[in-house]
Amino acid sequence: MRIEEVAWDDPVVQQLAGDQQAELIELYGGKTEPGRPPSAADISVVLVARDDDGAPLGCGALRALGDGAAELKRMYVVPAARGRGVSRAVLAGLEEAARSRGWTTLRLETGPRQSAAIGLYESGGYRPIAAFGGYAGDPKAVSSLFFERALP
Repeated sequence: MRIEEVAWDDPVVQQLAGDQQAELIELYGGKTEPGRPPSAADISVVLVARDDDGAPLGCGALRALGDGAAELKRMYVVPAARGRGVSRAVLAGLEEAARSRGWTTLRLETGPRQSAAIGLYESGGYRPIAAFGGYAGDPKAVSSLFFERALP
């Protein structure tokens, strides 16, 4: 597996992000995500994991929040690649990218039905926090879970 940095509007990223959103809409009964959707204008880092043949396995992105913080966005692993360490590799790559940009804190929003994601973040040292930024006061975020990690 290799991890590469690409642009947000890369067709592979858009396909993976679309697949992720479709899974979430199905998981949450048609409800759309809270907060402001990511865009090429506000995503600073996008990583794609690929297998040895170049097939995409997963992705993740970072959105700068200011004051040394960034938000994890669009963490996703294709179903056939789950359980192979792809999400951990993408998360580690995003954390390294954040450090290289001088960001010291990563935050994220996830849902209560995403147990694998929650397990990944908790085992990676992320701790529960209150809603942040545009999620605070967003009625769509009332059942969301929020996490944060100070990067060493």
